Amino acid sequence: MDYVRARGSRTVVRGLRAFTDFEYEFQMALTNRKIAPDIETVFLMTSESHSYISSTMVREVAELGGDTATLVPKVVQIALNRKLRR
Repeated sequence: MDYVRARGSRTVVRGLRAFTDFEYEFQMALTNRKIAPDIETVFLMTSESHSYISSTMVREVAELGGDTATLVPKVVQIALNRKLRR
């Protein structure tokens, strides 16, 4: 919440892929509300075509030399390649 305030924001946007995400995110939102009641959390549902993608899975594919072109936007691919020094 310190970061959100430092950025001058009053809203946090979080993505949900599956029901399991909701449980964790709901707990986090309630905790954040206790810490910073003036900052609101908004949840957005992903489309079905992206529901299986996670940052952990993308990192693993990239680290093993796999093609992430269909998993992430080009800008993310570039950053991953830079981070992995390809």
